[in-house]
Amino acid sequence: MTATGVTPTVLIPVKGFRLAKGRLADRLSANERHELARNMAAQVVKAAGSLAVRVVCDNDEVADWARSAGAEVLWIEADGLNPAVTAAVEALEAETGPGADGAGPGHVLIAHADLPHAETLAGLAEAGAVTIVPDRHLDGTNVMALPLGTGFDFHYGPGSFAAHCEEALRCGLDLRVRRVPALEFDVDTPDDFEAAGLDLPRPPDASGG
Repeated sequence: MTATGVTPTVLIPVKGFRLAKGRLADRLSANERHELARNMAAQVVKAAGSLAVRVVCDNDEVADWARSAGAEVLWIEADGLNPAVTAAVEALEAETGPGADGAGPGHVLIAHADLPHAETLAGLAEAGAVTIVPDRHLDGTNVMALPLGTGFDFHYGPGSFAAHCEEALRCGLDLRVRRVPALEFDVDTPDDFEAAGLDLPRPPDASGG
């Protein structure tokens, strides 16, 4: 159990590495984008520490990588991030089930897979609250923790930070906004790449990191 008294299950949605980061095509080669996506996802898994991690994907390469990194695979076929996260959360809720004795996961923490400086995801989930870590522009939602079974609707995409804040209030949940510098940098564009101070990605070591 964490210092907040809540131990969430971590969900990390990961699209196919070879399809990821297309907006960096003018900055990085296809192989470099592949390695960058893989390395960033590995950093986020590492940041979860002892928390249970499930990688949400529908890609065989990603599934194999996730297992090698010590994560479970939650195979979800969905068109877009919001449907994928919704289906993954519903799967966790089904595990808990009505009248569960607490054995199932009661909270979930959703982290983007492109957070190159992620250090720890511990201590973010709080009972009865939605905790949001926005991006550096206060526009997107890089990390979000919330209780299961609240009917929370996900609004990932432009303006998701504000939309998720409103959704938390709609659901009658306390709202916590945490500015965490190590989690504020996500990488989608050349500007993001430069702002994060990244070097060209190197191939992973044999351990899958």
